[in-house]
Amino acid sequence: MPHRQPAGLFFVQVFVGLVALGGLLPEKYSHAGEWPQILGPARNGVAVDEKVVDSLPAKGPRIAWEYKVGQGYAGVAVADGRLVLFHRVGDQELIEALDPATGKRLWKKGFPATYSGGVNADQGPRCVPIIDRGNIYVFGAASDLHSITLDKGAERWSRALGRDYKIPESYFGAGSTPIVEGDQLLVNVGGRNGAGIVAFSIADGKTVWEATDEGASYSSPVAATVDGVRHMIFVTRLTTLSLNPRDGQVRWRFPFGERGPTVNAATPQVLGDLLFLSASYGIGAVCRKIGKDDTQEVWANHETMSSQSSTSVPYKGFLYGVDGRQDQPPSRLRCFDPRTGKIQWTKEAFPVANVLVADGKLVMCTAEGDLILASADSSRYRELGRAKILTATSPRIPSLALPALSNGLLYIRDSQTLKCVDLRPAK
Repeated sequence: MPHRQPAGLFFVQVFVGLVALGGLLPEKYSHAGEWPQILGPARNGVAVDEKVVDSLPAKGPRIAWEYKVGQGYAGVAVADGRLVLFHRVGDQELIEALDPATGKRLWKKGFPATYSGGVNADQGPRCVPIIDRGNIYVFGAASDLHSITLDKGAERWSRALGRDYKIPESYFGAGSTPIVEGDQLLVNVGGRNGAGIVAFSIADGKTVWEATDEGASYSSPVAATVDGVRHMIFVTRLTTLSLNPRDGQVRWRFPFGERGPTVNAATPQVLGDLLFLSASYGIGAVCRKIGKDDTQEVWANHETMSSQSSTSVPYKGFLYGVDGRQDQPPSRLRCFDPRTGKIQWTKEAFPVANVLVADGKLVMCTAEGDLILASADSSRYRELGRAKILTATSPRIPSLALPALSNGLLYIRDSQTLKCVDLRPAK
């Protein structure tokens, strides 16, 4: 039976990790050294063509610059010479463009902040910005959807989805970042009357199609082409499903999740024709083979990986991720085979962390604000250094906004500061 716990303080303790969200950009629109969305260009936590240091110095890596930030749990996006920050200051949700190398502000654009949820003290935006073909798309905590230009921050269009679709109140507000697919922006809106998932035109924000009665989750959708079929894969409140991006028709679906005070938060991973999912709260992990009209279970268990928030990331045929919960320690770092569920190794008593892969290494940012570097080695755990980067503002509010890595610079933030950590190898 799933573990049950009253909604309340424990959600505050873990919320930051539950918003590991973002949209998948088509690879043709991103370039080496860019991080145009959460979890990188391929939406899997892998930094392509990046080089990082082989170890961390005893005194810690160089902090290239710092920038004061407001409320919110959204990490940053980096593309086309801009770093895009999305946060709340006072009664505004701010989008700011910074120089990635210096932290100098280039412009800022504000929209009214209308979210006032009661479960979590932080009322800032939850979703990482998306940068796509010279434009930015952001999804605010009150389900306000905006598009502005990347060069100057000029408004293109806005939609108040909470109002338009009468979205039911959720634990922490909107937290599933949209996904760009061609000329559409797909959102797990969680609206009523067949508006669970909605496609909007990226040109003007108008509704293209509406589909399903699925509730919204804190997991973000991904796109995959398997055997010539395009799948838009959403992990919703209680279901995983694939949609045809042209018209929103459901290709296949299966149950995933539990009712009650639980969440689906980790991003699904597609590895060839295999789909891997994981969640805590007694839900566990599952691997399924993707077909055109259905999926077939390969394996499922509660032992391999039960990730409350962070996404397991791939490297050379294996997945690396943190098993366990922030509010119920201890957690553990694991390497496992996604094809079989076999655990390769476990590092016990490892803090909850978001994991990236770059240059054959695991780059891990923990809830306590530590940076840990380790070898991405399926045979054993080998640590290459750790350093304190951020100090959590409260034991109840950890530093778990997702990091971004671009051109050897790691960007991480909490509810006070954004820091640029220099991980470039010495020349």
